[in-house]
Amino acid sequence: MRSTMSTHVIVNPKAGSGRAASRLPEVRRALAGAGVDFEIRETRAPGHATELLNEARQAGIETVAVVGGDGTLNEVSQGYLDTAGAFLPGPRLSLIPAGTGGDFRKTFGFEESIEDAARRLGRGKTRSIDLGVLRCSDGKAEVTRAFLNIMSFGIGGLTDRLVNAGPKWLGGKAAFFLGTFRALLSYRNVPVEVRVDDEPWLIGPILNVAVANGQYFGGGMHIAPEADPGDGWFDIVALGDISAGRSLAMTPRVYKGTHVGQHQVLSCRGKRLEARPLDDVAEVLIDNDGETPGRLPIRAELIPSAIQLVV
Repeated sequence: MRSTMSTHVIVNPKAGSGRAASRLPEVRRALAGAGVDFEIRETRAPGHATELLNEARQAGIETVAVVGGDGTLNEVSQGYLDTAGAFLPGPRLSLIPAGTGGDFRKTFGFEESIEDAARRLGRGKTRSIDLGVLRCSDGKAEVTRAFLNIMSFGIGGLTDRLVNAGPKWLGGKAAFFLGTFRALLSYRNVPVEVRVDDEPWLIGPILNVAVANGQYFGGGMHIAPEADPGDGWFDIVALGDISAGRSLAMTPRVYKGTHVGQHQVLSCRGKRLEARPLDDVAEVLIDNDGETPGRLPIRAELIPSAIQLVV
């Protein structure tokens, strides 16, 4: 059996309401059984996962495996950018699912199984994936953030705010469904201007616009069914001026990925996106892989083949 040397396992013990910490003995057994040479590194505070990725890079570690959900993965991904938002090459990346959300892994067909994740690490096979870079405002200054999966703006940002303030014991899909329902009660479609690769693409009210590297977000919504995280393109999907009632009626289609092409659902591909609200006082919040870093205006660009993902 091939041994994968120099693997740092970054664990968020609070992920999934403590689920990640409770599964650590299983993680240790599975990795040892797969012949993986590893060291456990637990996060101690928000942002610590980014520091641990940077430490792994400086130490010449070959692979970083993330135990947690999409939030922990998002924190780790920030370590592939410097403070100015420029790309920093780093260790190979591996996923060991154990959090509230698991949207990114679904694009690759990864099961929610620690044993499967350990076997992937043992094999050591990788594929190149792209990295998104977001620049937005947090209300005081410009913020630069990486995203591996999906960045969106509109109701998605408000949903994130509600989900992150709510209980995690519900599980990913239930928590996001409840958050989305609560957001629909208060969100009002805001007119925006969106440019893709320097060309006008959408001007008008939106429910949500997803800038997708992966296919799933929001606890299993198949928002960008054709997205390929390694093809060098964003798949951009806009839900336009859709009412709350129609949005709820469309929800089954969004989970199945059959919504694209429906009335007021637009899609395109691009490498760069800019968006701004047409109403200067409107607050259009951003969802960045389950986090809410700021609001419009934004710029997003793609760094192709940035990271080697263990598959």
